[in-house]
Amino acid sequence: MNLIVQKFGGTSVQSEETRKMAFRHIKRATESGYKVVVVVSAIGRLGDPYATDTLLELIGSKETQLSSREEDMLLSVGETISCAVFTNMLKKAGINAIGFSGGQAGIFTTSEHLNAKILEVDPKRIHAAFDQVDVVVVAGFQGVDEQGDITTLGRGGSDTSAAALGVALQADFVDIFTDVDGMMTADPRIVEHARSLPRVSYAEVSNMAYQGAKVIHPRAVEIAMTAKIPMRIRSTYLDGEGTLVTSLSNEESHFDIKERLVTGIAHVTNLTQINVRVESTDKQQEAFNLLAEHGISLDFISIGTKNIAFTVPEEKMKQTVALLEEQGFSVFVTEHCAKVSIVGAGITGVPGVTAKIVSALAAQGIQILQSADSHTTIWVLISEEDLIQAVNALHDTFCLEID
Repeated sequence: MNLIVQKFGGTSVQSEETRKMAFRHIKRATESGYKVVVVVSAIGRLGDPYATDTLLELIGSKETQLSSREEDMLLSVGETISCAVFTNMLKKAGINAIGFSGGQAGIFTTSEHLNAKILEVDPKRIHAAFDQVDVVVVAGFQGVDEQGDITTLGRGGSDTSAAALGVALQADFVDIFTDVDGMMTADPRIVEHARSLPRVSYAEVSNMAYQGAKVIHPRAVEIAMTAKIPMRIRSTYLDGEGTLVTSLSNEESHFDIKERLVTGIAHVTNLTQINVRVESTDKQQEAFNLLAEHGISLDFISIGTKNIAFTVPEEKMKQTVALLEEQGFSVFVTEHCAKVSIVGAGITGVPGVTAKIVSALAAQGIQILQSADSHTTIWVLISEEDLIQAVNALHDTFCLEID
């Protein structure tokens, strides 16, 4: 059986017009001989009646008195509504379809409410349904735990649902439909010459996603990578194939993927850099333990003999500084920072990449506040006011506008 998984996000299901655009992709797949699993997100974004953030406002958001288990009951409703609306649309158009919640589709998770992890996907009910229908619509972002309680998978959970179903069903492809035409070399809102990448490796797209490119959730990529299920990142509004995400190995993927030095430039904004004066390794340990005990996640960590530096989201800045100063630490804060990430599988072992980055930013008069690197990514921390200039300069330096 030829089978494809198609995931449609909130902007793809938010109106009758966009749902009709999604319908064209489903119909085209069925006419090509595929059975189709359609995974849907909640309808729209904050302000739309059934969007996840709108549902949270009904219970006072962070001031809610609900337990996380009860909160999951509410949050799962958005996708359930979307599933019913989508299934109804398909049936009205004459397509044989059936709708399932995440639990009914066989998605079993941990009991970590609001951020559950998928333990198993039992595809028997979906396989049985395909004896009678051509399309199974599944509410994304959700599953059930061993007690039968509804769970949700955290932000990006519908991408994760789609990837996990694709692996369990051994799909030919998992298509992630969004409002951009594939993975871009940079955010097209700030880089005029950003272009779509026709093919990327699992590692490249996962790194781009982790570093701020919001087109797909990295957990979904990692799940697909374990079973080598090809993914495509496609536009709901266009007919193209978008970006193919697969292995760099021709033998495994049957696609010719040219390894490149740099894949793209990603960024994260609204960060605060915190420098903490420390006099010993014991004080370093004390500072890190203190922040860990209060659930503060740190990024961009640098450890020196007399100081430690790291970043936190701006909304965590006041709490972080207060905790450290209460324990007698001397703290220096740099607000309104941005992390820029230069991502590429080809960076490994290539001399001169960092030199190019430093030269490109220096030519624009942009100060690097902090830097770090791995095998496939080089990060620089800069002032947020320099972000657009920095990303464009780096995009030009590595000739990312050229295929």
